[in-house]
Amino acid sequence: MSKIFKGFALAVSMLSILPFFKVHDFYKGINGYAVMFYPLVGFFLGGVLYCVYLLSLLYFPAFHLGVIIFALWVLLTGALHLDGLSDTVDGLFVDKSRALEVMKDPHNGGMGMTFGGVFLLLKASSLAAFDAFYLLPIILLLSRLVVVFDIYLYPYVSPNGMSTLAKEEFTKTQLFTAFAYSLVFVMLFQSWFLLLIAFVCMFVIKQFFIKRYGGFTGDIYGFSIELIELILLNCVIVGLV
Repeated sequence: MSKIFKGFALAVSMLSILPFFKVHDFYKGINGYAVMFYPLVGFFLGGVLYCVYLLSLLYFPAFHLGVIIFALWVLLTGALHLDGLSDTVDGLFVDKSRALEVMKDPHNGGMGMTFGGVFLLLKASSLAAFDAFYLLPIILLLSRLVVVFDIYLYPYVSPNGMSTLAKEEFTKTQLFTAFAYSLVFVMLFQSWFLLLIAFVCMFVIKQFFIKRYGGFTGDIYGFSIELIELILLNCVIVGLV
C-alpha cells in the first residue's frame, strides 16, 4: 500500500503543480504505480477545471470564462506538456540525427516557440468556443491514458531520461488496471467515441515517431497529450461527440 500511495503522490507531483504532493523521489518500485495513476490524475485535474467553471458560470461571459479555464489548465499542469510540445517541434526542424540532442536543450528554439504560440492560440480559442465542460475530466484522462499505452508498448529512445525507470517498472497488471478504471469513467460519461478518437491519434502519432526516431521521449509524451487534448476538444465542438 505504501508503494501505491507513493506512486500516486509521484504522479500528482509530476503532472501538476499541486504542492501538497510535491514528491519527485523516483524510488525503485513506485515508478510503475505512478504511470498507472496518470489517467486518474488527468481526470482529477479535469474535475478541478469543471468545478471552477461551474462556480464561475454566473459571473463571467462564456467567452471570457473559456479563456480563464484555459489559463487555469496551463497553470495546473505547470505548462509541462506544452514544453514537451515545443521541444518536439524544435526536433522536427533539424536533421533527425541531431533531433534528440536539440529536444534536450533547455532553451526553446524559434520554431518551437512559434508553433507553441500558435498551439496556445488554438487551444484558448477552442475553450472559448467549448460548451461541454463536463467532458474535461474525460478529455484529460484519455490524453494521459494514451501515454500510458505508449510507455508500455513502444521503445523509449532518450538516454537516461526520467521515463526510463517508469518504463522498466511498469507492468502489464498496472497497464490493465489503468485501462480498466479509465473504461469505467468512459462508460459513466458515455464517451466511447472520444476513446476511439484518442486511440486513433495514438496510432498515427506512434507511426510517425517510430519511423523518425525509433521510439518515444518524454517530450513526445507531452506532445501527444497536448495534441490529443486539442483534437478531442474540437471533435466535441464540431459535434462528432
